[in-house]
Amino acid sequence: MSNRRLHTIVALVQDRPGVLNKIASKWRQRAFNIESLTVGHSEIPGLSRMTFTVDGASNDIEQVTKQLYKVIEVVKITDVTSEQVVARELALVKVGATKETRGSIIEIVDVFRAKIVDVGSDSLVIEATGTEDKIDAIVAMLSPFGLKELVRTGRVAMVRGGTTTVKAPPTDGAEQRPHRSAGEGKPKVGSLI
Repeated sequence: MSNRRLHTIVALVQDRPGVLNKIASKWRQRAFNIESLTVGHSEIPGLSRMTFTVDGASNDIEQVTKQLYKVIEVVKITDVTSEQVVARELALVKVGATKETRGSIIEIVDVFRAKIVDVGSDSLVIEATGTEDKIDAIVAMLSPFGLKELVRTGRVAMVRGGTTTVKAPPTDGAEQRPHRSAGEGKPKVGSLI
C-alpha cells in the first residue's frame, strides 16, 4: 500500500543566482515531479521563501529534504503537510465574454468573491484567490464561456498561530545546519599555503 500524498514543503533560501536550479536538481535526482513552486522575498532581507507541493511518500520526501540541506544556500526547510496552515493560490483567468454572457460571468465572479481586473471588447480577465478547490471550481464554472488563458501561482502556505515554521538562524552562528554540503568545512585548495 502506498502512502503517497501531496506534501507542502516550505524553504528559506539565500537570494543567489542558480539556487532554484540546484534545488530543482535535487528533486529531479529523486524522480519527483514538483506539482507547484512559488518563490518570493521573505521578511528577512537577502532570503527568499519557496513553497513546493510535491507528490510522494513521507520517507522519500524526508530523504530529499535531507539532500536539500546539502545545498549551501538553503537556510531552513520544513514539511508543513501535517501542520494547520493557511494555504492560498492566485489565478488569473481570461474568459471570452459577449454582451449576452457578461452578466452571467459577473454573477459567477461575485459568488466566488473574485474580481474582474481587465475588460476587453470580447473578454474579461478575472483574478481569483483561495484554496486549490475554490480555484478549480471557478475555472470549471467559467470554462463554458471559453477559457482564453489561465495562469495559476501554485500553493503558498503559512502555519497558523504565533509560531514561525521557517525561521532564519541567528546571525551569531549559534545554530548549525543539520547537514553539510560536500567539502563544506574542509580547507580549500591553496588555503594551507
